[in-house]
Amino acid sequence: MKILHLSDTHGCHHRLRGLPEADVLVHSGDFTMTGTESEALDFLNWFCDQPYPHKIFICGNHDDCLYDSNIDGLDDNVHYLRNSGVEIGGVKFYGVPMFMDDCAYGRQNRNYAKIPGDTDVLISHSPAYGILDDDGKVRYGSEELLERIMAVRPKYHLFGHVHSRHGILTIDGTVYSNGAVMNDDYTQLNKPNIIEL
Repeated sequence: MKILHLSDTHGCHHRLRGLPEADVLVHSGDFTMTGTESEALDFLNWFCDQPYPHKIFICGNHDDCLYDSNIDGLDDNVHYLRNSGVEIGGVKFYGVPMFMDDCAYGRQNRNYAKIPGDTDVLISHSPAYGILDDDGKVRYGSEELLERIMAVRPKYHLFGHVHSRHGILTIDGTVYSNGAVMNDDYTQLNKPNIIEL
């Protein structure tokens, strides 16, 4: 199975051209810039039209307009994960979004604690602490998420949020993919990450 991993497109998804073939397209959040419903709808229309057998997305901290929203009418091969999972070809995907209300009121750590122990591919917006999570000065990753990853040991962790640390790293058998497409100053797009399962 081949995964094409995107994150942090911030309304620039239409600029992505010639995307490579894959079995699953994953977007790990921040598909909007200002978090408006019109931005989210534009992204969803684009995302659903992408020619991939399966598509999975979660929300990031910019996508608050979808907090507490039910997204109806998605095709059967498009999966919106919000502290929930889906199994595709025997591979268990689980997604944890990053809504600011959850972060502000302590719910985010409880969401991390609920990541199932049999997760193969974990999708979050936030990185784990110390793994592709710094801008050269500050680490933005979550210690609670790192602790849960160490307990679950997923084969893959797909995330974004920190634009300056786009890339792929393998640590102790887990492949970590920061798929942030937008660069640090929002002027250029990085290439999406390809993950081979």
